Amino acid sequence: MNPGYAGRTELPDNLKALFRPIAMMVPNYALIAEISLFSYGFMDAKNLARKITTTFKLSSEQLSTQDHYDFGMRAVKTVIAVAGNLKREQKDLEEDQICFRALKDVNVPKFLKDDLKLFNGIVSDLFPGLIEKPVDYGILEADIRKSIRQMGLEAVNDFVRKVIQLYETTLMHSGLMLIGPTGSGKTKFDLIN
Repeated sequence: MNPGYAGRTELPDNLKALFRPIAMMVPNYALIAEISLFSYGFMDAKNLARKITTTFKLSSEQLSTQDHYDFGMRAVKTVIAVAGNLKREQKDLEEDQICFRALKDVNVPKFLKDDLKLFNGIVSDLFPGLIEKPVDYGILEADIRKSIRQMGLEAVNDFVRKVIQLYETTLMHSGLMLIGPTGSGKTKFDLIN
């Protein structure tokens, strides 16, 4: 039943009596991340695993509490999977640059504006002096802007960036939800995709 997790409930007492109690401990996220990074071919896996897990630990402590934020093992594994795919595709990027970009790609689309500033501060502290290399979306961005204009809207850079983030999120996850207040453009995202 996994009580305490979103959407889960405590077992009723009459069913609890049928099960034997067990004790569990929190897994060592850094060790799991390190082994996963090694499996993707990262040479500096120990250091990168520590940075990734520390990012999530600090984010859970410093960012606001939102229902759609997840800083657990599932999020760590998503970042590692994205980093592994980037390592395979982007052979010219260094390992720390790959993990930096994976952390940003996975987390930035879901953060509120104020939390994004805090997250950027956390990541820049853990990856000091690292400058994010811009990604050229070329044809994709041109087609997005064309679709926006065809809908009679203005191609605002922030909106285009959010559409690209939505596209990247669909590559990482099999399902997702767009949330936001009325009039924030959720319906227009659906029409563009």
